[in-house]
Amino acid sequence: MKEQLRELLLQAIRALQADAVLPADLALPDFVVERTRSREHGDFASNAAMLLAKAARAKPRELAEKLVAALPPSTVVAKVDIAGPGFINFFLAPAAYHAELARILAEGGAYGRNHSGKGVTAGVEFVSANPTGPLHVGHGRNAVLGDCLARLLDASGWKVKREFYYNDAGVQIHNLAISVQARARGLSPNDAGWPEDGYRGDYIADVAKAYLDGASVDVEGHLVTGAKNVDDLEAIRHFAVAYLRREQDLDLKAFGVGFDVYYLESSLYGDGKVEETVRELVAHGHTYEEGGALWLRSTDFGDDKDRVMRKSDGSYTYFVPDVAYHLSKWQRGYTHAVTVLGSDHHGSLARVKAGLQALDVGIPKGYPDYVLYQMVTVMRGGEEVKLSKRAGSYLTLRDLIEEAGRDATRYFLIARKADSQLVFDIDLARSQSNDNPVYYIQYAHARVCRVLEELAERGLPPVDSGIGIAQLARLDSLHEQALFTELSRYPEVLEAAAANLEPHLIAQYLRELAGALHSYYHEHKWIVDDAELRHARITLALATRQVIRNGLDLLGLSAPEKM
Repeated sequence: MKEQLRELLLQAIRALQADAVLPADLALPDFVVERTRSREHGDFASNAAMLLAKAARAKPRELAEKLVAALPPSTVVAKVDIAGPGFINFFLAPAAYHAELARILAEGGAYGRNHSGKGVTAGVEFVSANPTGPLHVGHGRNAVLGDCLARLLDASGWKVKREFYYNDAGVQIHNLAISVQARARGLSPNDAGWPEDGYRGDYIADVAKAYLDGASVDVEGHLVTGAKNVDDLEAIRHFAVAYLRREQDLDLKAFGVGFDVYYLESSLYGDGKVEETVRELVAHGHTYEEGGALWLRSTDFGDDKDRVMRKSDGSYTYFVPDVAYHLSKWQRGYTHAVTVLGSDHHGSLARVKAGLQALDVGIPKGYPDYVLYQMVTVMRGGEEVKLSKRAGSYLTLRDLIEEAGRDATRYFLIARKADSQLVFDIDLARSQSNDNPVYYIQYAHARVCRVLEELAERGLPPVDSGIGIAQLARLDSLHEQALFTELSRYPEVLEAAAANLEPHLIAQYLRELAGALHSYYHEHKWIVDDAELRHARITLALATRQVIRNGLDLLGLSAPEKM
């Protein structure tokens, strides 16, 4: 609808250019067409006249009058008003909403999708958990954010690559290996010889037993077999990482999350990418040495201070491999890159972006986009749940899925803006009531399915959407008009959610749409004796069911037909 109105305004602008009211060589401003806050002021409003007034050497309201007069006839628009200093308010004809409903039914699962990405590659990196233990609830929020962002970008015409970056190098991996080794030698976390920084969860005992049993683990088609030798720390490290990578992968599959690319941090060192990146930064003159260390002039690129790249002992600081890794994304064709991280990583973002700019290889300023999320507090029975028997020190994603179910877990973790605190109430997530938003939304879908069953049970003919569309003019109650309006918003919400990297907008929209459908169901009978009215009302319900299903798919949720 917005695009149709924008095109009408463009035609009016071209007409005023032809009449010399506006300059022929006018640089068209980025005017907006947006929904009004109140239907009293129309359905949509535009600021085009205010942005063009200077070029026309006219007052905005005067130019608005000329633009309105130049608008071509349209079946979409019932009335146009001018408000305030020159806003152009459009009141849509009912036929515009009826046409949109017909479009929903015609396009089905494709409704709302757009081509703004133009087939360009977008890489979405998410989860990227260290392979040192089970995934915790925070990883779950990361996983559903990344997965939904990938789905949104795919629905917006991008060629999406889902990527998992494994931090399989460094101190934490060493601590994992010595923890498994200690367990393999018969030690427990409370024994005197337990490593000071060792991992204490019961899962370490599971890894050790599998290693000693000579078990084999399949990771991306490669078998890693336990060597059984408790003195071979490298073999233990290799097996433990593989074992926990497989465990994390199983958890993510149970959560409906998959990846196209698994990238190992160790490969950056093995392939010489880190050293190559440092050489390039030095060669471009963006580094200097001081106090035996190599520094990046990151302040030249907006950072608050310069950063150490290589310490005096020759080791690299942690942001250097991050620069090398994101450079690899650019080199692999990720024109658009999104990285999902916990908010505790915010301090490293500026230096990574500075390093990428300092390479002078054409990477756009601001690359990559980061989505930062706050951690999750899980409640049960009014009390916070913190610990897992399996992991020891934290609640695992597997625990949460087993208690609340996959759909509820995904919805609750995506329902609020990423940078907001999130409280996950297990009792609410498990409840089958209207207070549970995911139940409320899915029940709206199932409710329409049930009405179709009821038609058959009563011996009535199936819904004829052709008749229904032809009779939509009869649907003029406030509840029906509200549902028409909500349905027409879906493509705009999808577009905004993808452009702003905010999948919670879809979750919020679905709750509002489900509310409109439930209200309609309670206020108006759908199965009535008047066949034409019956077809019209259920056709409206069918379109709503389709949009709910499309939105649930973007969130990775099921659309049940019975509940």
